[in-house]
Amino acid sequence: MPSILAWSRIRSPWILYMCTGACNACDIEVLAALAPKYDVERFGILLKGSPRHADVLIVTGAVSRQVAPRLKRIYEQMPDPKFVIAAGTCATSGGVYWGCYNVLGGIDKVIPVTMYVPGCPVRPEAVIDAVAKLIAKLKSG
Repeated sequence: MPSILAWSRIRSPWILYMCTGACNACDIEVLAALAPKYDVERFGILLKGSPRHADVLIVTGAVSRQVAPRLKRIYEQMPDPKFVIAAGTCATSGGVYWGCYNVLGGIDKVIPVTMYVPGCPVRPEAVIDAVAKLIAKLKSG
């Protein structure tokens, strides 16, 4: 990757957030991490509405058979290099929905995951820490 692209990815990771359907507790916490209280924009972290502009995909909720093709399509629309953060117990393993007739499990059953953030619900500080560790991983190469 050219140095200008690497510099821009490290300085300004753009995030796309997706809820695959769950109890909405993790949704509230992830969106709280992106709200003014934590002020992640000072690190260059921006919430984007299009997968074509995002570097990082943060996903909450278990993956059902209905949402799996949509999740895969959104992942494929993101430019390379792309990173995925599974936020919450449901996204990492299926959580309380594991074993249900329509639930495939965590999001790693459909797309590759870069980082897992455990918790039910996940803490906003943990989401910010995951993005910071991802930036540190990019800096080290």
